[in-house]
This record gives sequence, C-alpha cells and structure tokens, in this order.
Amino acid sequence: MDTASLKKEYATRIAPALKSQFGYKSSMQVPVLEKIVINQGLGQAVADKKIIETAINELTTITGQKAVATLSKKDISNFKLRKKMPIGVRVTLRREKMYEFMERFIRVALPRIRDFKGIDSKFDGRGNYTVGIEEQIIFPEINIDSITKLLGMNITFVTSAKTDEEGYALLKEFGLPFKNIKK
Repeated sequence: MDTASLKKEYATRIAPALKSQFGYKSSMQVPVLEKIVINQGLGQAVADKKIIETAINELTTITGQKAVATLSKKDISNFKLRKKMPIGVRVTLRREKMYEFMERFIRVALPRIRDFKGIDSKFDGRGNYTVGIEEQIIFPEINIDSITKLLGMNITFVTSAKTDEEGYALLKEFGLPFKNIKK
C-alpha cells in the first residue's frame, strides 16, 4: 500500500473540491490536516506502574512512532495521585506517518469495531475532531493474545479549518465514516 496515497488524493481531489465548495480565492485558504494526536488516559496506572509501559509499547506499535508518558500536574489525594506521576500516554503524528495512520484507521481499524454504524459528527467549534475508541484491539498490529487489559484512546484530528463545517467537509472527503446526521 502506498503510504502517501491520502496525501496525493488531498492534493489532486480533496483540495480542489473544498476550494470550489467554500469559494476560497487562494489554495492556501483550503483547510489541511495538520496533525493527529492519539491520547490514552490511564488513571489505573496510579496503582499499577506496568500499565504505562504496556500502553507505550502498544501505542508505539500501532502508530509506528515512539509514544511518551504524560505526567500529572498536581497532587490529588482522593485518587492517591502525586505531582509528576505518569498517568497517560500520547503520540503526535505529522506528515507521512499521519496520512499512513489515517489510512489504516479508516480502511482497517474502524471496520473491525463490532456493530459499527459510523462515528458521531461532533466537532470542537474550531474544526477539530476527536473520536473515542474503547478497545485497542481493533488495530491489526495488536496481538490479542498478549493483551492484559483493554485500553481505550482518544484520536484527535487537528485541522487548519476555521469552522466545524469546513473541518467536517475535509474529514468527510478523507473518508471518515460519519453518521448521516449533521447536528
């Protein structure tokens, strides 16, 4: 599979379609996908330190880029949490790896979700979109036999779009399977 096929598709088909749809005067006004941020919040890591290492290894395997631990910002005694304790894992993908991950996510991972009927079309108000995945096993890179705990993740698509409508149109053109209802 050609890793830059989504990138080529953006340049040849998606950008011109968006330019005519929204009436942009310059091709620099057409929204682009800037980065994809994959984040796992692991509150249970307070009790079990191995969860962080496992999550880093799994996220690195899924994305092809080294994942890093995120640290807590303050002490919260009710959760037995101390400042600077690792409580999550994240990775930021840009350029070629971003397009390669997006293609695998759309074509391989999403269809593996049980009873999949499309993803909600709820944006953040600035043209960015976050989808929550409940299980990491939808990615074919993960060996199901080696899983000790099902971990969910948030995948955020950060675009240069100014409005939700533009961001929706961009991601829909890339092939994200949104449910038919639009707000």
